[in-house]
Amino acid sequence: MSETMTYDPVTGAHLKEWGHRPGKQFPELLARANAMRAEGYGLVKIRMELDGEIPAVPPTLDLRAPGAVAFHETIEAQDADEEDNVTKVRETMTELMRTPTIEAGAIMPDACPAGPVGTIPVGGVAAARNAIHPGMHSADICCSVMITDLGHADPKAVLDAAQAVTHFGPGGRPQGKRFTVSLALLDAFRANPFLDSPKALRMAQEHMGTQGDGNHFLFVGRSRKTGRTAIVTHHGSRGPGAVLYKSGMIAAEQFRKQLSPQTPKQNAWIPADSEEGANYWAALQLIRKWTKANHNAIHQATVDAVGAEVGDRFWNEHNFVFRRGDLFYHGKGATPAWDGYAADATGLTLIPLNMAEPVLVVRGKDAAKGLGFSPHGAGRNYSRSEHRRRMGSVTPEQMLMAETQGLDVRFHAGGVDASELPSSYKKADSVVRQIKAHGLAEIEDYIDPYGCIMAGDVPPFWKTRPNKGRRA
Repeated sequence: MSETMTYDPVTGAHLKEWGHRPGKQFPELLARANAMRAEGYGLVKIRMELDGEIPAVPPTLDLRAPGAVAFHETIEAQDADEEDNVTKVRETMTELMRTPTIEAGAIMPDACPAGPVGTIPVGGVAAARNAIHPGMHSADICCSVMITDLGHADPKAVLDAAQAVTHFGPGGRPQGKRFTVSLALLDAFRANPFLDSPKALRMAQEHMGTQGDGNHFLFVGRSRKTGRTAIVTHHGSRGPGAVLYKSGMIAAEQFRKQLSPQTPKQNAWIPADSEEGANYWAALQLIRKWTKANHNAIHQATVDAVGAEVGDRFWNEHNFVFRRGDLFYHGKGATPAWDGYAADATGLTLIPLNMAEPVLVVRGKDAAKGLGFSPHGAGRNYSRSEHRRRMGSVTPEQMLMAETQGLDVRFHAGGVDASELPSSYKKADSVVRQIKAHGLAEIEDYIDPYGCIMAGDVPPFWKTRPNKGRRA
């Protein structure tokens, strides 16, 4: 053959077209293929040579029969609304348990539906073998709570200071008002294929020190046991977590089509023992670090602004994936309640109820009926829109005054969000009673409310953005 002849190289697109799945073996396959190409072999011959390297396609997994895998219940209905809610939770949980990877499940006292039938409910726990289900932690990855003991600081001064330093609502902090993000953490993002994107890195910096909207809050109260002031924050991983969730769902969908086409898209999974699974698990841990740093940033800025004495500080996530033995436990709005669930676990966790009720400081009891979890809050019996409908002619301001009398409740955006008022949630005393009745956790302290800050009622972004460029 002429030494001057050249051949187009074999690319990853060729390998995928021939049936190879991207992975750590790709570089070696490409090297071999292009070595043959350089020797003058045609694409057909190279394809035949590499056919033996294509891994066998595993048989697809069918959905299990309804009821084949049971789930535990630690929830009780007290009235017609709760009965309807529990019925819907059971329906969606029964369908969820048909997922081929799921081996156990549980619902907490605060459970409520969170999507189409078959979607894990808020207050739901699902244990999967060799599978991480991004849809079961949802976009608000690592939604969590942190508490800092501020000694005998004046609660009003603390709330004033917190209001001046925190950030609620959509988007992030503008240039010049951003909090510092660890360079080591950003480097770790860059080293992870799920987080190494300009958007994830930008949001990791812009969203540090922000709390978002919805039911996220900043709460100030006093310990019933010591009389000391405490601050509690509630938020998730904001933009970086949402980016990871989207990438995770794309990866899971690719596996779903191959492994279990019958499984609903929201329950798709990434095999934990795959390269993608290892990378996704590592990405979840990085998002956890970012979220903890986000809480710390808000707490420390408040401490610095008010000049408070700092005591204990601890936190816990209640919307995450936890590995225990050889199973992956997906807690969707459920608090881990076993010792050592994470390296920084203290044995104490937090369960907020509503803005007019105490935040519970509890010690988990690793109840088998709860798969080792406790509830994450009070939950809802019906939707936000249904709550607004039931308000009738009562204004949000009137409802706020009636339900939070004596408390300093603030909405960062100004407008009162009625769907976050106490009447929108389950009765706190009922949730507490069920925690005790089912042995899910032992209450060690109550942080009685002084006041809190919520995001507030903000018009959707599409109502306030400029008309320029808007599609008809």
